Amino acid sequence: MSRSNWKTPFIDKSLLKRLIPQHEKKPIWSRRSTIYPAAVGLKLQIYNGKDMISRKIKPEMVGHKLGEFVTTRKNFIAKTKKVIPTKKK
Repeated sequence: MSRSNWKTPFIDKSLLKRLIPQHEKKPIWSRRSTIYPAAVGLKLQIYNGKDMISRKIKPEMVGHKLGEFVTTRKNFIAKTKKVIPTKKK
C-alpha cells in the first residue's frame, strides 16, 4: 500500500541535510525515506543491515523509497557436487 494522498511524502530530517553535495559522502540509515527530485544525481551510501552500499540516484527512482534499491538478503546459490573421475583399466 502507498502512503495516503493527504500526507506528504516522508523524508528523514537527517537526509534533508545530505541533499547538499558537500554532505553527500556521509552514510544514510533511513531506508524508509522517499527519494525527492533534489537528490537526482547524488551518490548516496545506504545501509542494508550489514554494509553501506553506494547508489547513484537516477530520475527513475524519484518517488520510491531508498530501501527498494539496496537488497538486504543474499541470493541463494546452490552448491554443485564435485564429480570425481574414476580410473579406467
